[in-house]
Amino acid sequence: MVIMKKLQYSVMAAAAALVLTACEKVSPIGVLVSGTGVEDRVKMSNLYFQQHKGEYNQLDATDCGDEYTFLVGADSHMTDDDSRMAEMLQIGLDGNDVLYAHLGDIADTKAEYYINLENVLERYKEKYAKKYYKEYHYKDTLMKYADTEEEREEIKEYMNDVIYYEDKSGVVKELREIQYPFYPVVGNHDITHNGWALWSNIFHSSFYDGYVVVEEDENGIPRLVDHFIFIDTASGTLGKEQVELLEEGILDDKFAEDFGIVTRNTFVFSHTNIFRPSSLQFASTFAREETFFLLDQFVDWNANIVFCGHVHKWDEQEVGGVNYITLDSMSENNNPEPGDYLLRVHCKKDGTITWEKVHMNTRKK
Repeated sequence: MVIMKKLQYSVMAAAAALVLTACEKVSPIGVLVSGTGVEDRVKMSNLYFQQHKGEYNQLDATDCGDEYTFLVGADSHMTDDDSRMAEMLQIGLDGNDVLYAHLGDIADTKAEYYINLENVLERYKEKYAKKYYKEYHYKDTLMKYADTEEEREEIKEYMNDVIYYEDKSGVVKELREIQYPFYPVVGNHDITHNGWALWSNIFHSSFYDGYVVVEEDENGIPRLVDHFIFIDTASGTLGKEQVELLEEGILDDKFAEDFGIVTRNTFVFSHTNIFRPSSLQFASTFAREETFFLLDQFVDWNANIVFCGHVHKWDEQEVGGVNYITLDSMSENNNPEPGDYLLRVHCKKDGTITWEKVHMNTRKK
């Protein structure tokens, strides 16, 4: 479903522990530890995203009928057990969701946890490729053109097999070249203890945007799209660099309008929550000025829904015509019993947006 030809016209102590939420990572002396600050993360992310934007920022929903859907999860805090993450990816695969968004704190910062994460993503990327692409085996192709039994025996014995995948446009790729539609933002647990190096090695950008193509013209050029914006709020602040980039309009869709492309819906994804679910939960950590800036920015983007995580508590509010949904944690440690921890959003052809909670059945091992 990834369309590469399109839109190329166009990522201390108890007191401190009380102040930091349960979702914060603290050192033994209660101090938040992070090796790479938001300024550097955003600079690196934006540089990578601008260089690779055409490779992974568009998905195709033109053949999805009356609607397409996407799946959202949050705060998986993955460790040695990847079963909840695997369940989310299987639910997305079974539900034909166009993309799977994750709202940060994807793993607790240990190298082995990120190895586990990379393995489960690779496993489901292969399942995704087998479902949506036509599969070819290099060895089988060679065997078809072998003229003698001797040649066939040599191919069997000496040639390594490589699997290739052909998309609906006839483009043939290896598995490593296929863009798996898992789109995360970075969370505070992802950056602590120099975790940014682990997270960015897999996902590269924490500040980026992308599009789902809803309609195209007779030449296959996008004409109607939905806009997906992912911002870096892992440090509980946007930082100067990110604010300046947003003010410059780097994640705006103005360039699309120049090519006659109309944005229908806009969805924003953040780790840190904007609003406080209740008096029992911690408030957002954004400075007051940044909160007002974000509220204005979301209105300026004509955002339909802003998705947040971080506080491990469901919440929904509407402010300024923008819907804000905060998801509960899908982590087995935070929520060992099965529950409705995912969200599936339905985007209909007529522009109507609905959503439903999705049940997860995995119990903590």
